[in-house]
Amino acid sequence: MRSLPPASFSAAVVAVVVGFGGTVALVVQAGQTLGASPAQIISMLAALTLGIGVTGAVLSWRLKMPVVMAWSTPGAALLATTSAGYDWATAVGAFVLAGLMMVATGLVPVLGRMAGRIPSGIASGMLAGVLLPFCIKLLQAVPVDPVLVIGLIGLSLIIKRLAATWAVPAVLVAAFAVLAWRGQLPVPFEAGVLTRLSPTMPIFDWRAAVGLALPLYLVTLASQNLPGLVVLKAAGYEPPANRLIFWGGLSSTLTAPFGAHGVNLAAITAAICTGDDAHPDATQRWKVGVIYGALYLVVALFIPPLVQLFVAMPTHVLASVTGLALLAPLTSALAGVYKDDTHREAAALTFVCTASGLALWGIGSAFWGLMVGFAALLVFKRP
Repeated sequence: MRSLPPASFSAAVVAVVVGFGGTVALVVQAGQTLGASPAQIISMLAALTLGIGVTGAVLSWRLKMPVVMAWSTPGAALLATTSAGYDWATAVGAFVLAGLMMVATGLVPVLGRMAGRIPSGIASGMLAGVLLPFCIKLLQAVPVDPVLVIGLIGLSLIIKRLAATWAVPAVLVAAFAVLAWRGQLPVPFEAGVLTRLSPTMPIFDWRAAVGLALPLYLVTLASQNLPGLVVLKAAGYEPPANRLIFWGGLSSTLTAPFGAHGVNLAAITAAICTGDDAHPDATQRWKVGVIYGALYLVVALFIPPLVQLFVAMPTHVLASVTGLALLAPLTSALAGVYKDDTHREAAALTFVCTASGLALWGIGSAFWGLMVGFAALLVFKRP
């Protein structure tokens, strides 16, 4: 490690800042939507960061390639928009089931091939429908605090022009600075400094299995694991797809009772650690993955003050930060909806149905969006 260039350490640090700081507000919102207590949200983030750190570091070391793990950002968005009224224990049961589905996908090659054949337009439509409400809430926050929200939007645009990867962390720092200046943030140590895990006994419910676990599994597979494999291939590696999906699924399953909704391959942050800028020698780049994992383990120790800051953040500011963080993923998802003209209408229907927030029989809109999309595929299928 001593022989590594400084760029390797800086790449890992940037990836952690972007990966954690970019969407931690979204994970907190997901926990709040599902009725988690502050202690359970702390446990949720601690379990996620532990799973990311341990799994990524070990796989990078064993496979000798930079395996960068992350939590499921689209999965967190799915949870934060659910309107089916699940309680925390039922949600934890869905997390366990989603993890087991990912394990099965990694163990049975045919399942991986079947999942890979899901039209990208349908997957993009579901993801875009999940993300759209957050971006709308960004604009709805403007009348509540126009100076701050418009200022954050302007800052985001400027930083994206100069250094896109730092846009969301810059918005976070600016938001906290303004709130601290206004006296709207507590001292972030009332809940303690060191992390404590809080296990929850899972409750397994068929409605949550269909309406939460299945969409969570699909959106994580299509929007995190598959793009993560593509990033590794683009960097010149030959990642063992089934093996990586299996270990991500196993990590998700083991950490789910503590609140983790999904540990999987990273895509955006992986690109930071797998390129030439991280290390000029591709055979040594796996060490960047180990450093990245070790940094996440350090973050895992100090989750309580971080969570307290986000829980105390005014709702409209939290919505603004989350919306700005999800604009880029929404743009990519919308591009995927309309990319393939053979599935365009089916993908658009998936998008509209998912974004509508439709909930029937306790099953959320993500599932119904998929069902509408698949039904449209059958109707529009060319003979």
